[in-house]
Amino acid sequence: MTYKSEAELLADIRIELGTRDDVRLFRNSVGMLKDKQGRAVFYGLCKGSSDLIGWRSLVVTPDMVGKRIAQFVAIETKAQRGVMSARQTRFVETVNEHGGRAGRARSIWDAYDILDIYPFGGEDHE
Repeated sequence: MTYKSEAELLADIRIELGTRDDVRLFRNSVGMLKDKQGRAVFYGLCKGSSDLIGWRSLVVTPDMVGKRIAQFVAIETKAQRGVMSARQTRFVETVNEHGGRAGRARSIWDAYDILDIYPFGGEDHE
């Protein structure tokens, strides 16, 4: 499916992954507004942070005592012609460098690939 807008893609990814027990994603709007006194109030994780942030639950291997951990994940949604900013690219790179899973998604399948999970048990999809 080709998405006309990032908002449409974002909504579809949230619906698709929102029913999974092993993934939690939150909408991360980033920006600035002025309060009644005219002071800047910044919101969101940080400049350049991805549209969707959260975690995926992993079972640690037996050599790591078999405990479950949460791995940080970040998905930057982009419509077919959307381009990531330098800050967005660096955020994704930093998450991946530090053991998280992050990337750009132009489809629901891209989101599954970023999270390294596959809904039907295999990696083959279109």
